[in-house]
Amino acid sequence: MLVVSAREATAEKVAALDLGADDYVTKPFDTEEVLARVRTALRRTVSASGDPLLTIGDVAIDLDKRRVTRAGEDVHLRPKEYALLSELARQPGKVLTHAHLLRTIWGPAHERDLEYLRVAARGLRLKLEQDPASPRMIINEPAVGYRLNERSPAD
Repeated sequence: MLVVSAREATAEKVAALDLGADDYVTKPFDTEEVLARVRTALRRTVSASGDPLLTIGDVAIDLDKRRVTRAGEDVHLRPKEYALLSELARQPGKVLTHAHLLRTIWGPAHERDLEYLRVAARGLRLKLEQDPASPRMIINEPAVGYRLNERSPAD
């Protein structure tokens, strides 16, 4: 839910957000900004069970059904590729550290095995990115980790 209002008081914005609004825009507003906010909200639709259905460009990730599609076609992911993608998709836009991803996906004994993570990320990029050599969806944050860019590559 996007609230568009002439009221600018912080208390009213906070109240609307606390009551369940996803975003709040005050008048006068820029139409392009409101449309961008609507696109962002639409990318975060919810499946029947309440698990997120995340859409980024032509890629749709349905965590409930363990299904990933690109341009409407099912994408076959290896188990570790899917585990990496689902972990990133649960917190889109947030950088997840190498250690966290390795510990969560491969277990605590593999917390330093960066090559495992690099191979899985490369596999995802080859299957999901328009140009795997210049990734715009699965972003490497050097010496830190990876994040899933929640913006469509066209945005």
